[in-house]
Amino acid sequence: FPAAAAGGAQVQQQPTVETPEGTGININCSHPNIQGNMNVQWYRQLPDQAPHHIVTGFTGDKPVQVPPGRLWVSADRRSSAL
Repeated sequence: FPAAAAGGAQVQQQPTVETPEGTGININCSHPNIQGNMNVQWYRQLPDQAPHHIVTGFTGDKPVQVPPGRLWVSADRRSSAL
């Protein structure tokens, strides 16, 4: 899950995360300059593949189908976790 930014938004996140298949992990992301009605977008990028959109969120939490899990976005939208 590499960090990315669009529309001038800054994102702070670990550049890569690796884990054995079947092992659960939590990934945190900080986006302190989010503005207006910007949504939080999460993408997954596997080795030698293009990024793939996983989920979009605004606030609160919601289930994620693939990979299975949950997205959580803080009330001020300045941080999220997957």
